[in-house]
Amino acid sequence: MAKPLTLLLGALVMLLLLVNPIDCSRKLRKHRRPRPVNHKPAPGARVSHKPAPGARAHRNHTVVDYGNGQWLSGAGATYYGAPNGDGSDGGACGYQTAVGTQPFDSMIAAGSNPLYRGGEGCGACFEVKCTTNAACSGQPATIVITDQSPGGLFPGEVAHFDMSGTAMGAMAKPGMGDKLRAGGVLRIQYRRVPCKYTGVKIAFKVDQGANPFYFDVLIEFEDDDGDLNAVELMEAGSSTWTPMSHNWGAMWRLNNGRRLNAPFALRLTSDSGRVLVAQNAIPAAWKPGKTYRSLVNYP
Repeated sequence: MAKPLTLLLGALVMLLLLVNPIDCSRKLRKHRRPRPVNHKPAPGARVSHKPAPGARAHRNHTVVDYGNGQWLSGAGATYYGAPNGDGSDGGACGYQTAVGTQPFDSMIAAGSNPLYRGGEGCGACFEVKCTTNAACSGQPATIVITDQSPGGLFPGEVAHFDMSGTAMGAMAKPGMGDKLRAGGVLRIQYRRVPCKYTGVKIAFKVDQGANPFYFDVLIEFEDDDGDLNAVELMEAGSSTWTPMSHNWGAMWRLNNGRRLNAPFALRLTSDSGRVLVAQNAIPAAWKPGKTYRSLVNYP
């Protein structure tokens, strides 16, 4: 009796395979694991913080407590680039290789969003110091925000400074820069201070993509606040100030759909509301990519 039953069950299984072979093959197929995504740039690729053409800069309206000159705690610090270098050229402020020359002199940092402020914090100066590592001198070093720190804040931080190796080493005791840089994420104190570029006037670097109908300019080396809240342009033969739009980083643009009449005067409003006018800042025969030094700076 058992043998006929076994034959009957075998026949039923064969019938099911013939009727629905595809379903059986799916059940027997082995699932393949997805390949991991590689976020590392291809060999030779350059990483740029510059937004894509036409992209609007993100404005972060987080209010930063600058402490009215008092030292603040709760900030973290790391460094990037060469141990005694200037971090990197380029960056999310647009200063490019200027970060490694006077007056920045590699004493720069990429700031977290509350410091970077969607680019409007570019150029702001801070004093930083540390006491949490045996290599810390406890003496302040002055740095400038020239980039945006990637990755946000570490746990427990209210702000983060991703410094150049040079700037990180400046907080160390003499001869102990390497030990401090090897300390990982440091807890530091910081405070906002006026920028002081002795003998240096404000510079205006015209973007390579600028043309008579589209003016885009990098503004750098502002004394005092160091960063700007507004920029206006006055054309030749006009008495009207036209507001420029914050493009990205320390870049400001004007694109009103018509040919602009140079030379241009520029009116700058600093973070604290101080106004400065640079007459004939951009000459009549201006060229994309050129830098024009003004005759003024904030007192």
